[in-house]
Amino acid sequence: MLVYGKNVVNEILNNGVKVYKVFLENNFKDDELLEKINKLNLKKFHIDKNKLDKMCNNTSNQGIALDIEEYKYLDIKDIENDDKSNFIVMLDSIEDPHNFGAIIRTCESAKVDYIIIPKNRSVSVNSTVYKTSVGAINGVKICEVTNLNNTIKKLKDIGYWIYGADMKGKNYRDIDYSGKTCLVIGNEGHGMKHLVHESCDEIVSIPMRGKINSLNASVAAGIIIYEIVKYK
Repeated sequence: MLVYGKNVVNEILNNGVKVYKVFLENNFKDDELLEKINKLNLKKFHIDKNKLDKMCNNTSNQGIALDIEEYKYLDIKDIENDDKSNFIVMLDSIEDPHNFGAIIRTCESAKVDYIIIPKNRSVSVNSTVYKTSVGAINGVKICEVTNLNNTIKKLKDIGYWIYGADMKGKNYRDIDYSGKTCLVIGNEGHGMKHLVHESCDEIVSIPMRGKINSLNASVAAGIIIYEIVKYK
């Protein structure tokens, strides 16, 4: 996986992620990063700006990119065996990597125990997610599962109460989240799938005062996550 940008690179170098290659723009100058790269004895390749830009899909890279190992997801068994966890965020088919990265950043700052995503029809951890999360991805645990409905059943078996975020539900501020809590955030355009919606114990909503009747998925997630954190 290719990731790029100074902040992302710095986080990766500080967190023991396996790095295969370092690509540097010919006139790259950042003594602190170069010192870390040299201390780790990483393979460096100096290339011209146009080639590096093309490798990074012509997006801002600040003259540096890393070829790193693919992200290693956890399994639902990791959650089932974790007696200390009590707050999970489940993402039902989030498609925008910028939304995913922003949610990861919020989850890391709020100390959410796990993020659960489905294997299919959902954005996975990629270079855009890494960059949008600004390195926060190294501080969260992401579990990838085959079926969200089956996963919800397993979470209920170990004591989790499932709250789905949707437009028509109980005011999110009127809930006591003191128990084991799983918050489900649906797809940007269609919300939660019908079966996932039906599997939730409670549907919660953010009151809308203006003409707009919904919020961006990452914004909605952030608002509700920090309400839940008050009880943890």
